[in-house]
Amino acid sequence: MAMSAEEEIPAMAQHYLVCGTEDCKRNCQFYCNPCHQRLCERCRDEHQESPETKDHEVVPYKQRKPQLPEEKCNLHPKRNVDILCKDCNVPLCAKCIFMKEHTGHQLDDLEEKYAEKVAFCRSEISKIQEYYLSTSQGLKKEIKEDVMEIKKTMNDIRNSIKAEADSLKELVDKVTSNKLEQANEIEETLLKTLNSQEKTYEDYTEYLEKLLKEFHSYKSITNFRVLFSDDFDKLKIQSIPQTTQPVLPVFTAGQFYKDDVSKLLGSVNFPNTKPDNRRIKPMETASTQLKLTGKQMRRDVEKFDMKQTLSLSSSVTKVREYTVPGVDRVYHISLGKSGKLWASDSNGNLVQTDLQWNQLQKIQTSGGSEGYHTVTQDGDLMYTDTKNKVINRIKQDNTITTFIKTGVWEPLSIHSSRINGDILVGMEKGIEGKVTRYNKTGKEIQNIQRDNKGHRLYGNPHYITENINGDICTSDFNNRAVVVVNKSGKHRFSYTGQGSVFYPCGICTDLLGHIIVCNGFPGNYTLYTIDQDGQFLSLLLTPQQGIEYPRGLCVDDENNLHVGQFHTNTVTVYKYLQ
Repeated sequence: MAMSAEEEIPAMAQHYLVCGTEDCKRNCQFYCNPCHQRLCERCRDEHQESPETKDHEVVPYKQRKPQLPEEKCNLHPKRNVDILCKDCNVPLCAKCIFMKEHTGHQLDDLEEKYAEKVAFCRSEISKIQEYYLSTSQGLKKEIKEDVMEIKKTMNDIRNSIKAEADSLKELVDKVTSNKLEQANEIEETLLKTLNSQEKTYEDYTEYLEKLLKEFHSYKSITNFRVLFSDDFDKLKIQSIPQTTQPVLPVFTAGQFYKDDVSKLLGSVNFPNTKPDNRRIKPMETASTQLKLTGKQMRRDVEKFDMKQTLSLSSSVTKVREYTVPGVDRVYHISLGKSGKLWASDSNGNLVQTDLQWNQLQKIQTSGGSEGYHTVTQDGDLMYTDTKNKVINRIKQDNTITTFIKTGVWEPLSIHSSRINGDILVGMEKGIEGKVTRYNKTGKEIQNIQRDNKGHRLYGNPHYITENINGDICTSDFNNRAVVVVNKSGKHRFSYTGQGSVFYPCGICTDLLGHIIVCNGFPGNYTLYTIDQDGQFLSLLLTPQQGIEYPRGLCVDDENNLHVGQFHTNTVTVYKYLQ
């Protein structure tokens, strides 16, 4: 069934629905189901006081029943269908029910059944937009992270294989060197023996040459009697010296195979474990396939069920007040674990308190009138340091470390994502502004500075938060707008107030995707509520309701709105959802 014109939401919306009463141009907040009429708060009161309509069902606009479209009966063209035959599951007109085919059948009000079907469609659309899409996109992102992790792991394995091969090569070179040295020693020993044998024959040859001369001398003498002397008898040829031939060494080749080398170099394989299923966040029942604790599952299921029933209340109720010691005003609030909170003023005082509002710790920072601190999923606090252009981290043991350096950019505002733990930081440099996303380890993964036409998105993003759909919402003081981009950094809309001067300050979002923002313009201190598509919903708080100088905002786990003001260190807590 096509969506009606009043249900369509413009992409770049600052439009809001007006009351359907003639000549009334006020904001529509309610709906009369029997009359199918939009009503403002005043017209609702008049509608319920009128004798003709006092029994009509008037509900908040978001809970309205859709009007049954006019459709003619196939059998009775002059009549509209308004009855449903449950047995045949076909729409009928009032005349059809007397036909023989439907005698004794169960009949229902077609408009009621139509409303049930549309309500079911809305519920399924909500589930798809708020659960299935975000969950599947989150799993897709997880797969990309797994791809990067696998590439890193395999690079490490390849480097390990090369290192092991280099180690084996080094060992082979060392053993080869030892064996070559051994061969050199064998050669040296053999050559030494052969050199000695060669010297023996050189000496023998010298002896023979000397003896040869003597024999020649005796042969040529004239006195033959000398040949019969004792000296001559002593001349005898000595035997040729006996030497041995060397035994030559032989090389016996080693025996090794590819498998042997492979074993020496290790192996790549999978550990003997089954892969875990990817974690899917719970939606609405305990039967959802999960690997979460029962306590966490129940909490998430209750949260989702609560979203299905909560809506903006027609009036805001003051719940309580508390005073933050150590600051003279409250420009920003960050809720921590176990009910503890951090609050800051414009003089750089950053204070943590407990549930009894006792001061637990206080540090001096360079922060001022910005949303410059946030509590992470782990319970640590992060805060920006514009002077040194860094982001510091305070762990739960109170140690302070420098977590991120922002270079030439001054970090102003910061928010820790409740969706994935990413750190969103609003920064400025001169007249330029940008939003940078870091992952939980402090690695820069995204920079958002311009729209798709190349125009600057930010001037002074001094407060920042994230909506349930992943949109990044910033209060930009210089641009006098709430600038909203999606998780990919694409500009969705800029909200510039309701016809008056708008200086957006503190900003937060809630379980239903509402964006709540302070207008810090003197004389028009108000809290605006817009939906996640930029549609104005209501003036949540005005000076007539006792609000004077709203500045810091946050919503707690019980859906209460905490409002800090810049003329006092008292924080007021309101109930605004019903």
